[in-house]
Amino acid sequence: MRLSDLARIEQVKPPTMTKLVAGLEADRLVRRRADSSDARAFRVEPTRRGAALLHEGRRRRVNRLAAALEKIPPDDLAVLVRATAIIERIVPSI
Repeated sequence: MRLSDLARIEQVKPPTMTKLVAGLEADRLVRRRADSSDARAFRVEPTRRGAALLHEGRRRRVNRLAAALEKIPPDDLAVLVRATAIIERIVPSI
């Protein structure tokens, strides 16, 4: 992914993303690759270690959310299901 795209997605300015990526790069979690379509730009991609860390964090968050949802009373869970449908309907328009 290009640095500018990553900054836009994360809603930060490019200099901020540059600093964040530099830190991740120093920790060997990402690497920069030249962008073949634009000599001025580069792409950021996770290293094997970075991808493993990302997936492990995601797995832990999903497990915590699933455990929390199991504790919700059925009536409240029904409200969440309806709210999810509404959010899914409006998100494409944002």
